[in-house]
Amino acid sequence: MMVSGGYLTPAQRAARLALRLFVALACAFLILPIVAIIPISFSSGSFLSYPLPGLSWQWYENVLRPTPWLESTWNSLIIAVGATTLATVLGTLAAYGLTSAKFPGHALVVGLIISPLIVPLIIIALGVYFFFARVGLLGTFAGLILAHTALGVPFVVISVMASLAGFDRRLVRASESLGARPTTTFRVITLPLIAPGVVSGALFAFITSFDEIVVALFIASPAQFTLPRQLFAGLRDQLDPSIVAIATLLILFTAGLLGLFEVLRRRTARIVGKT
Repeated sequence: MMVSGGYLTPAQRAARLALRLFVALACAFLILPIVAIIPISFSSGSFLSYPLPGLSWQWYENVLRPTPWLESTWNSLIIAVGATTLATVLGTLAAYGLTSAKFPGHALVVGLIISPLIVPLIIIALGVYFFFARVGLLGTFAGLILAHTALGVPFVVISVMASLAGFDRRLVRASESLGARPTTTFRVITLPLIAPGVVSGALFAFITSFDEIVVALFIASPAQFTLPRQLFAGLRDQLDPSIVAIATLLILFTAGLLGLFEVLRRRTARIVGKT
């Protein structure tokens, strides 16, 4: 068979098959431990065990009780929505400014903004704890929202900067030449075109805040118990099977958000390709 005509040699076919097999095994290694807990959430037993003694919805019914799960879920939603809103606004403006102008120390500023992705969370949590202890934000929703905003901004900045990389600046110049103000140009022209990147960054910021546990352990009081912290407390104090049920719901919720992110990522790629 001729390779130049689009055909693969037996060696190339074997290499492609081996690569696909390796990728499938790697995915199974990463995903199966997560999927394995889902059947346990339907167990009719009073403790976690395999094989299942029977099937029941009892642990999902337990999750729907006002305390502690619904209360901690509500706390997580309040904090995640607040942090996502702030992170999206600040991250979008920062990304637009960083891509619109070059100045001395530009790379340093970008590095500082995305540093929460690199610095270990325990270091960030310690720094936030000592700073918030001085300004009186420990054990408050405002403190958690601000801390999670700092963790979510890098995702928004990276996502929006990627969208702006293929943005046609001639549209901005044309709008300004017709007398439009910079704010009007950004709102009417720039923002709609980079909207998929903005929403993608917002989704990642939301997931980061909703799933965060380390910072919450340091600065949250019992009144701000988030869902991940409640899960941690349940694992530490007692092995309640309700934990597996809420973990299953979190897996499905996060998978849905990541699926939405992938749709937006492909749409952004198409927009960048067209421009």
